[in-house]
Amino acid sequence: MDTTIQNDERVIITGLDTGQDDYNYSMTELAELAQANHMEVVQRVDQVIDRPNPATYFGKGKVAEIAELAAANDVTTIITNDELSPSQLRNLEDETGKRILDRTALILEIFATRAQTKEAKLQVQIAELQYRLPRLQTSASQRLDQQTGGGSGFTNRGAGETKLEMDRRTIQHHITHLRHELAAIDKSEETKRKQRAKSNIPTAALVGYTNAGKSTIMNGLVRRYGAVEDKTVFEKDMLFATLDTSVRRLTLPGRKDFLLSDTVGFVSKLPTNLVESFKSTLAEAANADLLIQVIDYSDPNYEEMMQTTKETLKQIGIDNIPMVNVFNKADKTEIEFPVLEGDDQVVISAKQDESLDLLVDVIRKHLFKDYVEAKLLLPFSAGQQVSYLNEHTNILDTEYRNDGTLLTVEMSPQDAQRFAEYQV
Repeated sequence: MDTTIQNDERVIITGLDTGQDDYNYSMTELAELAQANHMEVVQRVDQVIDRPNPATYFGKGKVAEIAELAAANDVTTIITNDELSPSQLRNLEDETGKRILDRTALILEIFATRAQTKEAKLQVQIAELQYRLPRLQTSASQRLDQQTGGGSGFTNRGAGETKLEMDRRTIQHHITHLRHELAAIDKSEETKRKQRAKSNIPTAALVGYTNAGKSTIMNGLVRRYGAVEDKTVFEKDMLFATLDTSVRRLTLPGRKDFLLSDTVGFVSKLPTNLVESFKSTLAEAANADLLIQVIDYSDPNYEEMMQTTKETLKQIGIDNIPMVNVFNKADKTEIEFPVLEGDDQVVISAKQDESLDLLVDVIRKHLFKDYVEAKLLLPFSAGQQVSYLNEHTNILDTEYRNDGTLLTVEMSPQDAQRFAEYQV
């Protein structure tokens, strides 16, 4: 059976307001997630309630109301703002006669379609199977057929599984197999990270909410400071436009090189299994010398987005790394930009060169603050060392003397130690 979601799929988004401060924000985000999944949101249904109904999530009357709305509006799918238990999923499906998609399954669907690299595809498959595992407890093969056919809230678009006809043990075996494959890729990536670490080149990682402008900033800096052959990364005005981590080497004026990585974006209530699966992808951020948090300043919920980023970074064990806050998309506000606020906050528009220049100044001050200025007297026989200095350091002054070449150099602490014997 073809389970591909068409662009005109009509959906209702639903949620329970139990008094949480960020409820309206999370429902707005749910609508954006649905749109990112090429769905048309035709209705929003809310219920104010103390706690979810353990059997049907909503109260009985609200379930009947949703079923009527779905039938009247030619809706194919009902999306809930929270992850549902297997019994809630089954009962809602039976009561409404529609496909039920909870927030977790919706995000997994988006990730399944956006994954491009083998690593990302494996990560998504593992998270998908972990999501399915507890849902195998409720009934047997008939339920499994319905799951892959779109009946119980999860479709497997683009994830490599055509039909779910496996029991719990088979799925666990498959997860183990996928983890072995992912571990082999992780080992290769870890080797690359260690090689980069040996080069003593400082690293920075773009982190933050999805669709805040990380890829736009990455591309702007690559065009200005990257090698001619460097490719830009995919960017589009949508949630989770890209899931793959990209690393580019940038060279700033004064021969200051650093590595910049663009990581997967965050979102509130990001499924735990998905965060766990993507830990290896986020290793670039975990090993960075500087985190650059990109924030959509034009979004009224930007403070909640910053909190989500903070919590997600903590969840994956990233802390105690210096961070600068980049308030992006200021061109969509009435706020003046580009502006530097203190040492670690800038207000910019990633599409403006002047803004990128200001951002680079901030990055430079953080990544190269330990650089030192030294005078080196190299004999004329040290041509190889002079060539190295010309290629890898910032030569501020050159003086030719009878006893050799006197260079005034700005360099990294590692290079200063390497050339300590020539210092005068």
